[in-house]
Amino acid sequence: MSTVPPSPIVVRPRSAALAHTAAGDARARPTAPAWPVAAVQALLDLPFPDLLLRAQQVHREHFDPNAIQLSTLLSIKTGGCSEDCAYCSQSSHHGADLKASKLLEVEEVVEAARAAKQAGAGRFCMGAAWRSPQERHFAALTQMVREVKALGLETCMTLGMLEPAQAQALKDAGLDYYNHNLDTDPEYYGRIITTRVYQDRLDTLRNVRDAGIKVCCGGILGMGESRRHRAGLIAQLANLDPYPESVPINQLVPIEGTPLANTPPLDPIEFIRTIAVARITMPRAMVRLSAGREQMGDAAQALAFLAGANSIFYGDRLLTTGNAQTQHDRDLLERLGMHAEDVSPQA
Repeated sequence: MSTVPPSPIVVRPRSAALAHTAAGDARARPTAPAWPVAAVQALLDLPFPDLLLRAQQVHREHFDPNAIQLSTLLSIKTGGCSEDCAYCSQSSHHGADLKASKLLEVEEVVEAARAAKQAGAGRFCMGAAWRSPQERHFAALTQMVREVKALGLETCMTLGMLEPAQAQALKDAGLDYYNHNLDTDPEYYGRIITTRVYQDRLDTLRNVRDAGIKVCCGGILGMGESRRHRAGLIAQLANLDPYPESVPINQLVPIEGTPLANTPPLDPIEFIRTIAVARITMPRAMVRLSAGREQMGDAAQALAFLAGANSIFYGDRLLTTGNAQTQHDRDLLERLGMHAEDVSPQA
């Protein structure tokens, strides 16, 4: 008998701490029943056609299967980070050839956001290479949020760890999403990062939730982890209460000078399996193809969309790595008969 639970559509009551979040957003409300790691791995172990069929069925229950959300990511402060994340060229612990820079001026960020909107993006994400932001940065950060939001874009930031008051300040400025990835599962985490513990990440996610900001949280595949570790990551995400509204799934881009520079590439089929399981366990989340998409190829991306991915980072660069070219993305969606989703900020 299969150990895989049925596709979760059950809605659990919200906790009192979450009652003040955006009431009109149906994607933020439902959460799946608990997903043991063994049950997630049982999904990953399914025959590939069976897994994709199940993921596509779940996807169609909640989304237009032919729509893709377009997000653009801008590095607003690059390099010089005190964390030792083994995959990251921005860490001051590694020898990657990356020049550190200061926080961009508000006007530069707004201009980049305006260009992203003109190119078709619906969400604009701003990332800074910090362990955590300093109070002196918040006047500029909150102004960025207000002005980007005024353009009619959804706003997202990733700034490292946040204290409750910092999360509230971003919420008061109108921030829609905060990104803070778990990266991998707890068992494998210590091989990738030693400068903060797993609980630090969970605490930031709770601070973001308690402030009423939607959560963008995912991980990185291909860092030498096993399928069991990938199951552990998805279980951690799916068992957050509620699970993230946005789930970026990254594929490692090995960078010279980092500890993971010579890591063998992950089998693309394994990557697609993980996308499918993210869709099944988090049925109402936006599942985003993030870093590593440039290396995937068109056929693998098409399979990822079939498996339930419905968001991509759109633009020529991510924080410090290349990304699929804008025109190529448009051509691919046209070839697939798919279209960009029109995303407007929630009131």
